[in-house]
Amino acid sequence: MTERDDPGREPALRALVRGKPALRHFYERIYAGFAERLRACPPGVALELGSGAGFLKDVLPEVVTSDVLPYAGVDRVVDAAALPFPDGGLRAIFLLNVFHHLPDAGAFLREARRCLAPGGRVIMVDEYPGWIGTFVYRYIHHEGFDPKAREWSFPSSGPISGANGALAWIVFQRDRARFETMVPELKLDRWRPIFPLGYWLAGGLKRWSLLPGRTHVVADWVDRQLLRISPKFGSFVEVELVKTGESA
Repeated sequence: MTERDDPGREPALRALVRGKPALRHFYERIYAGFAERLRACPPGVALELGSGAGFLKDVLPEVVTSDVLPYAGVDRVVDAAALPFPDGGLRAIFLLNVFHHLPDAGAFLREARRCLAPGGRVIMVDEYPGWIGTFVYRYIHHEGFDPKAREWSFPSSGPISGANGALAWIVFQRDRARFETMVPELKLDRWRPIFPLGYWLAGGLKRWSLLPGRTHVVADWVDRQLLRISPKFGSFVEVELVKTGESA
């Protein structure tokens, strides 16, 4: 465990997420997408993994928030590799910048397959090694980044400090055939790179921001222009997996 893995950091992180306009805007846009995609899911329980200092419950009050760390305010402490839910009991599983922290992505995917009802979805946003993201993740960002990793697992120093920022790309793009063989019931329904620069200009979870007030609308415009040129400008990616099969 490192200092970044201390659940006592939660109040400070929550203050940053809610207090920096550009960072709050980043979360709000992602949560709006989560809410929109939830409409396509069957009845059941919606679960968020790695809720941390986020505020998805403000947007979706019915969601069960969770984290592997005992953060104040989360509904449950949950290990993504051993979900405490019955077979077919979940309508959706949300993850925001969580997948690349999972020390065993294969175990999570098998649990998602088990727990999701037919038509249920894994809906996530995670790091993407595009042209801008690769430079940031490799040379500036504090988390691990290894696009050449052969395995989907890694020895973790802690729930937050342990990471491979290239993991989503590895599993769902580079190793897509392996993913489809491992969990054929989970269909990759969406892969869309997003947010080239806005998050970085907002300072992420650092105290500083280069986007005071409502200047994040300018960053949004720049992000849209870059993505029109090429999706490879994205620094994050929307991923959606749908469990196939007949609805109950």
